[in-house]
Amino acid sequence: MLGQVLQLAGSIAAVLLLGLLCSKLRLGADVRIGSEAEARQLARDALCGFEPIDLALDRAGIGALLRDGQGRVMLLRRHGAHFAARELDSHAFARLDRNFLTLGTSESQFGRVTLDLGEKAQSWASSLRHLGGSASA
Repeated sequence: MLGQVLQLAGSIAAVLLLGLLCSKLRLGADVRIGSEAEARQLARDALCGFEPIDLALDRAGIGALLRDGQGRVMLLRRHGAHFAARELDSHAFARLDRNFLTLGTSESQFGRVTLDLGEKAQSWASSLRHLGGSASA
């Protein structure tokens, strides 16, 4: 009986220790872009020489679209507990649905993301046409 109680106590202690470790490592954190400044810094970190002059943040903070002075457009999206960025080279993977803009890249591994850009969605969708590519959904 004493062996079973010690085993139970040890198991509970191990689970609590693992929970504390995961918390300290921020595993499973719900990361969001909290501000325009944070989105700008993420873009600068992702691509050397990319200096955003215009941006649109997703209302939930899961992604952003940014444009630099050279007309390049970057898509930031949440990837696990971090953010991934890709420069958009075509509007072929863009689809507008009211306030929502669904975007992807020619890189299928990157996947697609739907951003709630509010009133900015339509202007960003039309501005992506200068990137070239054929329209497809």
